[in-house]
Amino acid sequence: MVYATLDTPKIAPHALSVRQLAAVVAGNALEFYDFLTFSFFTVQIGHTFFPGQDEDTKILSTLAIFGVGFLTRPLGAYVIGRWGDRAGRKPAMFLSFTLMGIAILGLSLTPSRAAIGIAAPILFLLFRLLQGFALGGEVGPTTAYLLEIAPPERRGFFVSLQFMTQDFAVLVAGVVGFLLSDYLDPGALDSWGWRIAFLIGAGVVPFGLIVRRSLPETFSHPTPEKTRARTPGLWRLALLGGVMLATVTITNYTIDYMTTFAENTLNISTRVAFGATVMIGFWATVFDLVSGSVTDRFGRKPVMIASGFVFLALVLPIFYAVITLKSTAALLIGSALLGTLQGLYAPPILIGVTEGLPREIRSGALALVYAIAISTFGGSTQFIVKGLIKLTGNPFAPAGFMTAALAFAVVAMFFVRETAPVKTGDLS
Repeated sequence: MVYATLDTPKIAPHALSVRQLAAVVAGNALEFYDFLTFSFFTVQIGHTFFPGQDEDTKILSTLAIFGVGFLTRPLGAYVIGRWGDRAGRKPAMFLSFTLMGIAILGLSLTPSRAAIGIAAPILFLLFRLLQGFALGGEVGPTTAYLLEIAPPERRGFFVSLQFMTQDFAVLVAGVVGFLLSDYLDPGALDSWGWRIAFLIGAGVVPFGLIVRRSLPETFSHPTPEKTRARTPGLWRLALLGGVMLATVTITNYTIDYMTTFAENTLNISTRVAFGATVMIGFWATVFDLVSGSVTDRFGRKPVMIASGFVFLALVLPIFYAVITLKSTAALLIGSALLGTLQGLYAPPILIGVTEGLPREIRSGALALVYAIAISTFGGSTQFIVKGLIKLTGNPFAPAGFMTAALAFAVVAMFFVRETAPVKTGDLS
């Protein structure tokens, strides 16, 4: 059993089994698995829905649909996230997971353009919009739930499970892509192989829906006076948190583009490219938990600033080695380093922003800040990166984009306040 107390005296402490805790984070893992699978199979999806165009146009068209899916995230955050602050975290998590399951099945089963014509990419787009709506409503309630179900001295570790599950999804998606590319010929991968990757994710839906129904609720309705009393300063936190979460998004989706980058720009085989994804997912998964645990001991702010500076210093050298050497070893080692840096960098930011929000508006506020940041930059990052490479002819465009984003984030970090109980002494 995983024992956890809540950050409010109004609700009795609960004990979550590992199975229940897995159900909380399964939604995040599933949704990011599906989002990332879409990203990883950009080339194959482009062949299915945009035949007859040159390779770069196919990829850009597919990435455009990928990006459009982010437009509905703020709407999902507003609707489902705010519902989590009214009806409770549990019903909000159940709704977002249900919608995600529908979207996954739709994406995996949409016929090709050769079969039904222009209706194919239109249907695919509609399911992407639904997927974005669901994910926009998933992050706020589940992250708030993890923070509230955790003992105060372990909040960092519990909230780091959000990014850990995202990166574990990268690992699983990379393994699935590696196996499919290894066992299927290019024709089979184009016609139906990529659909298998989506359907594998759909298998998690029944488990998540069943177990989430058994979760204890962590939310109680506050008094209006308490809500108004804690409102000042929220706009400052929202602005700084939005900047930092935007850079997490930019670095995350640029790194996750490594599969397509290796295959399309560096002309490295698909099999090896998916090996890079496995390395990114594995090392990020490990260091997400390390980072979360370290913040519980030393505070959120010192860890985010230190990791931010190291990340900023190493991005260009890593990309230089990968691009210059163009070897399997350079790609895999570079990917492992990028995954490690992302794992150290991202969790303290999410933990600090979540912890700094008043409990009574935590689900909706976090959902909106996160959704606005990720819809602005997550939906556009891979499209921008590919567009910059094509426009400039320079494969260093991803590194430059990441470096600029990290520079803004490091500056913002100095202006956020520390929220960790080990530093503030607040164990409420």
